[in-house]
Amino acid sequence: MSGTVTGTPHASAPVLAAYSYCEAVTGRQAGNFSYGIRLLPTAKRRAMSALYAFSRRVDDIGDGPLDDEAKRLRLEETRAVLGRIRDGEVEEDDTDPVAVALAHAARRFPIPLGGLDELIDGVQMDVRGQTYETWDDLADYCRCVAGSIGRLSLGVFGTVPGARDTERASEYANTLGLALQLTNILRDVREDAANGRTYLPSDDLAKFGCSAGFGSPVPPPGADFTGLVAFEVRRARALFAEGMRLLPMLDRRSGACVAAMSGIYRRLLERIAETPQAVLRGRVSLPGREKALVAVRGLSGYDARTVHRQTARGRA
Repeated sequence: MSGTVTGTPHASAPVLAAYSYCEAVTGRQAGNFSYGIRLLPTAKRRAMSALYAFSRRVDDIGDGPLDDEAKRLRLEETRAVLGRIRDGEVEEDDTDPVAVALAHAARRFPIPLGGLDELIDGVQMDVRGQTYETWDDLADYCRCVAGSIGRLSLGVFGTVPGARDTERASEYANTLGLALQLTNILRDVREDAANGRTYLPSDDLAKFGCSAGFGSPVPPPGADFTGLVAFEVRRARALFAEGMRLLPMLDRRSGACVAAMSGIYRRLLERIAETPQAVLRGRVSLPGREKALVAVRGLSGYDARTVHRQTARGRA
């Protein structure tokens, strides 16, 4: 897979303005994602910002205050915008800057836009209030809302000539997305419960006596919440270990971006592992200074080597 397409379209003033809008959205809202994206060269950074801004729009519909029917309508309207982008119908003077930027990025890079359809499908699962019986069920959801982002990002990153096993690059990008999403689910377990959502598989909840849910800062009576978190952390570590096989297939700065984002989430996962019940008291996070350090190490190649060694323990 090549990182760019020959004969790339010129970025006119309206397109540059659209990218600036998307970069502003990314800077305000992307959180952990933004630390990695800053490490990319300009064209890739802009394309990733366009992907983020569109994805943010989809997520905000799912998490917003509209009733379920209105959310479903808005999601289908957003899918229609995606269809216009895919069909080359978005002009530079379109009033939607996210559509303008994403349309330009999709002409410049081989972005598999179907991944955004999957993201919409995943958010529709949230709107329906879907729950998950087994890990396989949850993994299908995670592939939609996070694995898809990994595969979309790979379309921007590309793979380096001569890298081994590049036919599995999309698989690894998908798996890395699952690792990040499972970490998010553990981090947000109390917040999601307050919003009436449960993502952890009901089989796992039953196994550790946690089927009553997480409506308070303490585990349900008789629950082995620490055991549940340890079980899910081991699963996430194994996913990180597999997904990080993507790194040697990427160029230095794309690899640094992935290493930074993955490194931040891996540190977050380990913080959760150290104090499982902290996620019941509030959102566990890393200070900005620590995130910035991970990003700098990613650019230097440090995390590209060390994170792979660390995550290899997940297979043990």
